[in-house]
Amino acid sequence: MATHHDNVKQQFGEQANAYLTSKVHAQGPDLEYLANLLIPHSEASLLDMGCGAGHVSFIAAKYVKHVTAYDLSNEMLSVVAQTAKERGLQNITVKQGYAEYPPFADNQFDIVVSRYSAHHWHDVGKSIRQLHRITKAGGKLIIMDVVSPGHPVLDIWLQTVEALRDTSHVRDYTPGEWLTFLTEAGFVINNIARHRLTLSFDTWVKRMRTPEPLIEAIRIYQETAADDTKSYFELQADGSFTTDMMIIETEKVI
Repeated sequence: MATHHDNVKQQFGEQANAYLTSKVHAQGPDLEYLANLLIPHSEASLLDMGCGAGHVSFIAAKYVKHVTAYDLSNEMLSVVAQTAKERGLQNITVKQGYAEYPPFADNQFDIVVSRYSAHHWHDVGKSIRQLHRITKAGGKLIIMDVVSPGHPVLDIWLQTVEALRDTSHVRDYTPGEWLTFLTEAGFVINNIARHRLTLSFDTWVKRMRTPEPLIEAIRIYQETAADDTKSYFELQADGSFTTDMMIIETEKVI
């Protein structure tokens, strides 16, 4: 019987190279934010949690002492390792495993970063508690992910198009849900930044190899959305839309 983790492995393993070249993943104000944040941490050990094709790892490797790129997909990790070698980034190592069971020691990392990964995790609460365990006291956890606007109408629209496009999607959490996960795990919130992220429909579905019947279902669902929903997501005629993403910077104080 296939599990959710199996779905994630299949979805992303088959598309590893597509994520390496994806503009959405390879650039953005969140990566600029991260680079600036890491400048004073040249001796840090950093975990890229759910590293995907490694864009956070490649940025971080320029600023910190060592990066561990961690992901469920061995294919993604192969892309990260090969790209790091090609770019001469010798301070990146890769490790395979589940978000809920990171095989690391207590208080191992100075900084943990997760970007565009957590909405695929089977149990976010458990994963965040594990990240608290492996982060040093005084260390940072930085979450970067798409978030739901929170209003039920807007929330169900976003979750529906996400799930139709990608069967490994679990949930784009609201900012309030994120604050609950993080504070209940023991992190203190230091900073929150919101950005708008525009998704080109054609590349968005091609990157995940969404089957044509589900692409058609997304288009029909978009067409039947209420005008205020279309306005919030800046829905375009070709199906492209804009959603919210947040950077949440936290600290482990004890």
